[in-house]
Amino acid sequence: MKPHLPKTTGRRRRTRVLAGSLALAATTVGVVGYGSASAGTAEDNRLELPVAGGTAFVDTGSLAVTARTGGGRQLVLSEAAAGGLGKPGPVTRTADGAHWSYPDKGLRVTASSQRGRLRITLTADRDGSVDWPVTGTDRAASAMQLPRGEGLDIPVKDAFWNAGPETGGLAGSSVDVGEGLSMPLWGYSLGAAGGEGGSGVSYLTPTDLGTSLGFASTGGRLRTTATHAFDAGEGTRDYEVSFALTDGNPVAPATDYRSYLSQHGQLGSLRRKIRQNPANEKLLGAFHAYVWGDARKAAGVEKLKKLGVDRMWLGYDADDSPMNAQAVRAAKAAGYLVGPYDTFDNGQDPESADTPTSAWPDRVYPDFCVRKADGTPQTGFGGRGCYLSSQAFEQAEPTKHYLADHTRTMVANGADSYFLDVDATGEVFRDHTKGHEMTKAEDRVNRLARMKRLSRNLVLGSESAQAWANQEVAYNHGALTPADDRLWKLEKDKETWGGYYPANAPATFFKPVKLPRDMATAMYDPRYRAPLYETALHGSLVNAERWELSYDKLPEQKTDRALLAMLYNTPLNYVLDGPTLEKNGPELAALQKFFSPLHRAAGTEQLTSFRYLTGDRRVQRTVFGDGRLTVTANFGSTAHDGLPGGCVDAQLATDEQPRRLCPAQPTG
Repeated sequence: MKPHLPKTTGRRRRTRVLAGSLALAATTVGVVGYGSASAGTAEDNRLELPVAGGTAFVDTGSLAVTARTGGGRQLVLSEAAAGGLGKPGPVTRTADGAHWSYPDKGLRVTASSQRGRLRITLTADRDGSVDWPVTGTDRAASAMQLPRGEGLDIPVKDAFWNAGPETGGLAGSSVDVGEGLSMPLWGYSLGAAGGEGGSGVSYLTPTDLGTSLGFASTGGRLRTTATHAFDAGEGTRDYEVSFALTDGNPVAPATDYRSYLSQHGQLGSLRRKIRQNPANEKLLGAFHAYVWGDARKAAGVEKLKKLGVDRMWLGYDADDSPMNAQAVRAAKAAGYLVGPYDTFDNGQDPESADTPTSAWPDRVYPDFCVRKADGTPQTGFGGRGCYLSSQAFEQAEPTKHYLADHTRTMVANGADSYFLDVDATGEVFRDHTKGHEMTKAEDRVNRLARMKRLSRNLVLGSESAQAWANQEVAYNHGALTPADDRLWKLEKDKETWGGYYPANAPATFFKPVKLPRDMATAMYDPRYRAPLYETALHGSLVNAERWELSYDKLPEQKTDRALLAMLYNTPLNYVLDGPTLEKNGPELAALQKFFSPLHRAAGTEQLTSFRYLTGDRRVQRTVFGDGRLTVTANFGSTAHDGLPGGCVDAQLATDEQPRRLCPAQPTG
């Protein structure tokens, strides 16, 4: 067996609030109620527009944005655009706002009130850029919300995050919103978060392609500035930012985004996916695992079943020994989902391809390679072959059926699930190849189209699925992980992380690793975690961690990761071979037995509340649906209200007493 490179390490660019409950309304959830203003006005350079919870004011000379809440509180939503915009043109009123221009920058601006939000769009008539909005400058700003993976809630004065990325912090770094964040948003809590008197702001950037978010530490406080590149060739001449006032809860920006998706017909539904393909229902209650060696065989499946595991998703790498038809039948008979890892993203010379997924017929390689502006191919991940153009595939598919034939071969063993690597991530390409040119936005459209085709008959998943793919995928591996960028370098250190041998249990997946302390803090310290992704998308798809970060890979984080999984109602992800299944199977079974009824009850529900119950943020609570499930996790070392440290209580509405799990304690 030839070595297989991990599928995503190294491809991510540099990325880098307070207690309170959040009751979700039926419409603009997380956004406080409408103020009394019903129409906007414009005087001098000050445009006044009504928004949910108060009134927004836009300085048409500088794009500075402020607001006044219904209670009279003054908020700074954005400073003036950095670098200036030049003298503005005249302001023209419209039915819901106004428009004007900045001739020196070649920008036309529209500001309007839409569904309780302030929506500002900038359209450029030339290539260039703008540094705006400039956020986090309000003196009352207390915490910043960032959807890196599942989500972070970062106190703006926190010394760890005010340091640079070399030690895990954010200051001095930037993130490509379209590539490095799981959702196109960020937010701030202003003063006391949640409940009476809490305030906050949500920033949504639907035009995430071409947009980046930069972080700076000013006076020991984290601030952020968005930058948008207007580029005709990239199709990014339009830029939109929507502002919403919130109650300051840590997940309020994600609540606002869920409402936005719903209002625009872009919110998927796991219930609907189950109706369309009933096999999707088997995701509810299932843990996920990639299997190797004897765990790929029917006997391995039987071992899981005998341990009492009632639901699993089992995946296997596309190598020379995939799960055979007998093993697949055993998995399906046990009530499990089973499917291959595949990718449509990589092409190599069929004579020397190091994996079957990269060997294509005819002249797919090299004719379908994505090419840069200078005509050279876009080298594939890990320096292997090239990245393949989704546009080339879409144009060929009606007659050649390369993708359809490839898929049929992959599921000839009867597999009912499919993991299509990278299609739902932020990694999209511009292709300059004559005959199949495409922009990054068109690449997304193509990927959505082929994922939609796959999802008709297969339970479809992808890697680190971004929000734009939520309607097509039923599960994803990776969006739960707020990966520190230094992780990719660590994973390349074979001595520390492990290599790709032995074939039946590659050390890169099975060797336990101790994360550097600051990396562990950046990724797994529960004091900085917030379920932004689940708040926006729970009930639309099932979210899990990256497959190279299996539950057993990081022993020191196991307890916190188990508590986070139960708190967020998300499955644990494993890698299993025969010996690992024998050694750790009982622990897996005990955790899955606790998780299964909770996820069956709430996996299709919305996450409706998130709260910190203690000032140190170590005790946290979530609610799903209309009280269908309430989960309280104690990440601390001392008991809180009867809940011991390192334990979680889960209360189903149908139960009289909560169910308790203390994962650090020995099982059975």
